[in-house]
Amino acid sequence: MTNIPESHRDLIEKNQIVILSTIGPASEPQTTALWFLFEDDLIKLSLNTSRQKLKNLKRNPAYSAIFVDPGNPYRTIELRGTATVEPDPDYVVADKVGKKYGSDLRDMDQPGESRSAVTLHIEKVHTFGN
Repeated sequence: MTNIPESHRDLIEKNQIVILSTIGPASEPQTTALWFLFEDDLIKLSLNTSRQKLKNLKRNPAYSAIFVDPGNPYRTIELRGTATVEPDPDYVVADKVGKKYGSDLRDMDQPGESRSAVTLHIEKVHTFGN
């Protein structure tokens, strides 16, 4: 695991979204803005199992995630690595994400859908700006 530099840690700690890019079925990039948790220097997501981004990560766990300083768009941190996906049938991670954002993720899922917990393991860090 790669350490996140103190100079840019606040971008992860204070940001409301992460921009996540995955690799689609035809090797095309797919980019999505998502809610997230930052725990133990890991990014955690709760994804509905019907979503393409989850299918992408199951097929190819490579990702890129970027955080942009809302006060200075020339200050960013990009994280690259691999993701692990685990079922979250009891909504353990989903409930933590929902609590952070004041929402119940169960309300976003259709009958018969379920959730997976995704952990983004950081292997490379690129920063820009001061």
